[in-house]
Amino acid sequence: MASTDKIRHETNHRRRGTEHLAAVPISKSGLPHKNVLLVCLFLAAISLVVYSRSLFNDFINCDDREYITENKHIQAGLTVESVEWAFTTFRAGNWHPLTWISHALDVQIFGLAPSGHHVVSMIFHVLNVMLLFLLLWRATGYCGRSLAIAALFAVHPLNVEVVAWAAERKTLLSTLLFFLALSAYGWYARRPSVSRYGVLAFLFALALMSKPMVITLPFVLLLLDYWPLQRIESWTAPREPWVASRKPALSLLLEKLPLLLLSGASAAITLAAQSQAVVPLSVIPPLWRVENAIAAYARYLIKAALPIGLAPFYPNGTAPKLVEAFFAFMFLVAISTWVWRERKQRPYLITGWLWYLGTMVPVIGFVQVGAQAMADRYAYTPMIGIFVLLVWRAADAQDAHAYPLRQRVALAAAIFLGLASLTWRQVGFWQNSVALWKQTLRVTQDNALAEDRLGTALIELGRDNEAITHFSDAIRLNPTEPKAHMALGMLLQKRGDTRQAIEQYQSALSLTHDPQDLLALYTDLGVAYRQATDYAAASRSFQQVLQLDPANAGAMSALGGVVLRQSATKLEQDLSLHPTADGFSKLGSIWEQAGDGERAKWAYQSALALDAKFPSAENGLERLARHPH
Repeated sequence: MASTDKIRHETNHRRRGTEHLAAVPISKSGLPHKNVLLVCLFLAAISLVVYSRSLFNDFINCDDREYITENKHIQAGLTVESVEWAFTTFRAGNWHPLTWISHALDVQIFGLAPSGHHVVSMIFHVLNVMLLFLLLWRATGYCGRSLAIAALFAVHPLNVEVVAWAAERKTLLSTLLFFLALSAYGWYARRPSVSRYGVLAFLFALALMSKPMVITLPFVLLLLDYWPLQRIESWTAPREPWVASRKPALSLLLEKLPLLLLSGASAAITLAAQSQAVVPLSVIPPLWRVENAIAAYARYLIKAALPIGLAPFYPNGTAPKLVEAFFAFMFLVAISTWVWRERKQRPYLITGWLWYLGTMVPVIGFVQVGAQAMADRYAYTPMIGIFVLLVWRAADAQDAHAYPLRQRVALAAAIFLGLASLTWRQVGFWQNSVALWKQTLRVTQDNALAEDRLGTALIELGRDNEAITHFSDAIRLNPTEPKAHMALGMLLQKRGDTRQAIEQYQSALSLTHDPQDLLALYTDLGVAYRQATDYAAASRSFQQVLQLDPANAGAMSALGGVVLRQSATKLEQDLSLHPTADGFSKLGSIWEQAGDGERAKWAYQSALALDAKFPSAENGLERLARHPH
């Protein structure tokens, strides 16, 4: 009977003239390897084309320095020491040794040429795109639908941040290993064994060592057990040839326990690594986090549907309005209700929807790390669930109405070309730090971090006056950020506004306890006070530097110079009341030792005005003539 139905279905399909890969399930043995290779090459080609502009992009002054350009361990290349460091550091608030090793290997091969690092990121994305297609096709038998989802993943603008940002290698690498773990699970599910499970666990561990966001893998595997693998014993749908052997639901849950233990261990390590970066409940209360999480779920969907105005940083700002959170909640409930009602007829809906909701949990903001409300990079893997939901449902609708292949291809091409053009444009904004942060300020509001980063980039280009404006705006938006005060103070001091610079340094001092920041601040304050001729305050500042770093030779020298200037100032006051040639000659010697040639020359000349043949003054002027300061 099943065979007769299949023949009748295929005959009717041919009669309608709509026989194509997108609509007809193809068994894994039914699609020639040559065609699979062509599909993979097509996906690779479109991925490389839309991201080709990355080859001409520079590093960005946000995280790229921490991960690559100013990290001495990574700059050393791939060495025993750098590998040891990678496995023992919590730098950048994460434990992801494979990511560090990946960056070190890039430096070993390409040095600090940005193009080489971007090429590797593009290759990782291409591999992820092809793996996604192969996983979906092997699991479902549908080639056309799998191709459509992989193509969406390849060219969607939401993924630009992950591919174009060198520091986001962790997302690309962890996703690659995540997909390989899914492939290993399919291999295991067809013929369960300890060795095959060991391969799965090993790949999962490697993925966790690239980025801990993949801790949701056990949850994803349970979703795949439901659809498309159909491993749940109570499953009522007809079993397809590629469906794995079935087990009771409880048995499938227990099967994931070793993987859950790996997830728990990774979560504990991550919390320890991010302990300093986690925002306490007193700063962002629980109610705000819940409201923001609900709103963020809806915002990601809006950005997926309308991917414009994308930025590397969306500030938290004020808490989401209750009305916004309410409508977002109702929207999410409506979708959840729909997919639940359709779960028997269209099981892919609930798998796609729960994939999105579940894989987003680690970064949705319940545990707030950093000041961002959301981030495009977080959607790289979760959005696959939405792509599955939309593509499979659209294909079913097209099948029901028997749309011709030409119309389907035309619609898909229009969507992909539109998304690809937006991606091409978005990649261009990552050309350099100035272009990126200017675009960020155009598409976001009250973005203190973008103001600060743009100011930093402008300093490097020598555009100090523009930088002052942006650092001032950064401080206005976030007065508690010490580095913005430090940068503005440095620019004001450079411009000669010493008193204003000192005010900025003092503000920064009240906002930070970081030893490196304090060291820089007290050093800059000492120089500023010396310029303002407040030698007592300068002396105290350099003494603070030496308390923090007793071996600081620069501070020792500066403190000695300040002491000399203090002595010279006191002697000048005495000489103004009782001028003598000997006194002025000693004053000249002190100024000469302090490195102030002009004042030393004036003091020697004052001595000679009182005694035209005073030997030490004459000798002092001769020294200055030979070795002017």
